[in-house]
Amino acid sequence: MPSGATSNAKARRAVWLKNLHQWHWISSSVCLLGMLIFSITGITLNHSAQIEAKPSVTRARAEVPPALQAQLRQFAQGHDGAKAPLPTAAQAWLRAQWSLQSEGRIAEWSADEVYLPLPKAGGDAWLRIALDSGSAEYERTDRGWISWLNDLHKGRNTGVAWNWFIDILAAGCLMFCLTGLLILKLHAVNRPLTWPMVCLGILIPCALALLFIH
Repeated sequence: MPSGATSNAKARRAVWLKNLHQWHWISSSVCLLGMLIFSITGITLNHSAQIEAKPSVTRARAEVPPALQAQLRQFAQGHDGAKAPLPTAAQAWLRAQWSLQSEGRIAEWSADEVYLPLPKAGGDAWLRIALDSGSAEYERTDRGWISWLNDLHKGRNTGVAWNWFIDILAAGCLMFCLTGLLILKLHAVNRPLTWPMVCLGILIPCALALLFIH
């Protein structure tokens, strides 16, 4: 190959390598904390049976004001057996009573009660209002910070913003892996163990999945 062509090939290779290294470190920087969290929670999820969780349960009761009781009974008549959010006045009362944010939550209505499930990351909660007596019951269960992190890993009851974060993180991790693979390709000429190690990293999980997962 002429020396000019060789120089051009080396120059193109240097440009590619520079760009790949740039995207590789950018993607790793952006995804660093997310990858750490998901790596740690991968271990905690894999050993969830060995990690004891001691749920903390909080219960509270209150009487709904008479005016609000009448409004809820009237609302229930038009939504018997249906699912609908709580009226604005009921949402305001819950904020004042228990600092409970119920906006956007869907309640289950019947003739004698309204039930509001309040699932959350790392625990659970619910609210029940008896329409005949006006008695309100609220229960919140907190399973601890490990359960909270595990739910972040699974995207369970974490909301739209966190689900978008998971998708963006996955795209960033994909870029990190692909740029790393291309960097390996460019360095493989001087590193003979590159492709055997890559193949080993592919074959081990495939063999485990085929032989030991039933």
